[in-house]
Amino acid sequence: MTSLLAVLALSLGSTHGPAKGYLVIVGGGNGSKVMPKFYELAGGKAARIVYIPTASADGTFNIERIKAEGLKAGASRVDVLNTRDSKVADSEEFVKPLLDATAVWIGGGRQWRLADSYLGTRTEREIKNVLDRGGVVGGSSAGATIQGSFMIRGASGTDKNPDGDNTVMESPGHLVGFGLITDCAIDQHVITRHRENDLEPVIAGHPDLLGIGIDEGTAIVVHGDVFEVIGPSKVGIYDNEAHGDTKHYFLSAGDKFNLAKHKKID
Repeated sequence: MTSLLAVLALSLGSTHGPAKGYLVIVGGGNGSKVMPKFYELAGGKAARIVYIPTASADGTFNIERIKAEGLKAGASRVDVLNTRDSKVADSEEFVKPLLDATAVWIGGGRQWRLADSYLGTRTEREIKNVLDRGGVVGGSSAGATIQGSFMIRGASGTDKNPDGDNTVMESPGHLVGFGLITDCAIDQHVITRHRENDLEPVIAGHPDLLGIGIDEGTAIVVHGDVFEVIGPSKVGIYDNEAHGDTKHYFLSAGDKFNLAKHKKID
């Protein structure tokens, strides 16, 4: 009989996406080329979308505009959930819109705000329940990074820098994401902001992780253990293996990748 320790050993470092639902993970910037896929997976005209803008600084988003844009795109209902209080995020009343949602969209900003507000709460659990019902979770920039299990660029704000220092790749106390993809670190704006090499030392220090770096306007659509690249730019794969002079390589639109095997699908 296989021992429990052996089973655990086999599971370490094995990257997986959601078994039933979908993820649409966008690298920031203008997502107009990839958002139609999100709305399609959300259910089109039957879509019931929950938008979470918490990564943005207070006062930088307009709730009514967010709702109007979702309805214009064809959704039947758009609710906005936003709090900085994890106790509120853990309440039955707050999560009600998530209970029958077909989709969740997590906006950009700073991922530490999302972690501080939602990790370990009913909100996080209900987001995962949307996936378990076959729904879709999408996000851009900070809303992309939080979907990984290992959260990078998570240094929190200070009096002098309220947004935090997002050049810090590993910030103690802010290293845990939602884990919608397991054993994975997700970066964004990778080519546009010249971040091509930033994930390499992270993965070298945590070789059980897979690094995924997504450029602006581009996304990966994840279902089960496979993702496909959509959009005009590229997605970097960081696997701690030598690829010429680097330890990463890029995928383009239409390319597919097996998360469990850490291999491009030919």
